[in-house]
Amino acid sequence: MATPSKPQFRWHIAVFLAPAVLVYTAVMIYPLFNTLRLSLFSEVDQDRVWVGLQNFRTLFGDAVWSDQFWNALANNAWFFMIHMIVQNPIGVALAAILSSPHLRFSAFYRSAIFIPTILSFVIVGFAWKLILSPIWGIAPGMLDSIGLKFLYQPWLGKEEYALTTLSLVSVWQYVGIPMMLIYAALLSIPDEILEAGECDGITGMAAFFKIKLPLILPSIGIISILTFVANFNAFDLIYAAQGALAGPNFSTDILGTFMYRTFFGFQLQLGDPHMGSAIASAMFGVILVGVCIYLFGIQRRLRNYQF
Repeated sequence: MATPSKPQFRWHIAVFLAPAVLVYTAVMIYPLFNTLRLSLFSEVDQDRVWVGLQNFRTLFGDAVWSDQFWNALANNAWFFMIHMIVQNPIGVALAAILSSPHLRFSAFYRSAIFIPTILSFVIVGFAWKLILSPIWGIAPGMLDSIGLKFLYQPWLGKEEYALTTLSLVSVWQYVGIPMMLIYAALLSIPDEILEAGECDGITGMAAFFKIKLPLILPSIGIISILTFVANFNAFDLIYAAQGALAGPNFSTDILGTFMYRTFFGFQLQLGDPHMGSAIASAMFGVILVGVCIYLFGIQRRLRNYQF
């Protein structure tokens, strides 16, 4: 009786995966662990000294550091909530409208809405800063032309409005991403399911809410977690529009700008790579907790809606 042969190791899989693994390790894994390592050291008399968790104790326990951290975290949470409340519902609505087979020029509309996502954040930040400027911006004139100039405020110059304004600018730039993802999910729904709904008298808006929406919930969940990760890694738009100090009076300061000022220094503030690494590690912890909650708490429930 012939003995079963042992499964052979497929070397070609390792050969083809090796370049991607090496690149990912070099640009992602190594910097991540090196950041975590740096957060456990401090510099004393130009010598690197092991301090363990002292940087984290300073970050969360010292009055000056903790006030800045919790302010940045709260601003980051509001930045994320604006995207969840405004961007993603608008993206779903646009996808639902553009997926209609009776809509003319839908390809043009998709392209026009998606174009801002490929623009440089420097261009977007600078352009909107010019548009909203009370001195040379076009926003006051546009509102005046329709009799609504009394609504105009120097939104980027007021603490209570600046962060919300920049959040809405970010929504304008990136709403095309959830729109295209949901659009693809809607197109992947089999026609047989929609035809069966029509036989039962489910058409129009009822078909979207009773048939399409439950089927695209997993895609909406993926978009939500991508929005969470992107927003808590945000830095570029705030820096381009308000600078590293995230004015006015740190009202637009988020974790990314806080980490940048601490790590590299800005104006009279000297850079501290070790405290900056501690802030970056805290950012990683916040994102990790959020992703774990999604994977183990929300995604399991969304799988019940898959077909």
